Amino acid sequence: MAMVVVTAKVEDVTKWEEGFRTHGEHFKNMSVTGPIGIAINDGNEIAVCFAPADVGKFMSQLGTPENVAAMEHDGVKGDTVKVYVMDRTFQP
Repeated sequence: MAMVVVTAKVEDVTKWEEGFRTHGEHFKNMSVTGPIGIAINDGNEIAVCFAPADVGKFMSQLGTPENVAAMEHDGVKGDTVKVYVMDRTFQP
């Protein structure tokens, strides 16, 4: 199963995380049902790791008005969002 990592800068990490944690039903609609990894770095940088059952559905939902509104409400700086689909592996 492919994983998706989303990184961004946010206005306030506490406000962002509180808002992010209210979007469970939205993530289920994006085919995410398992745990979501969250990382917060200095400089109000965040990284979120999803394991959607359907990457196509997940990706198609990223630009929807509902998703954009949720990110804006949570204080995500839209021009800093980067999305990485982890579709390759390496076994050392």
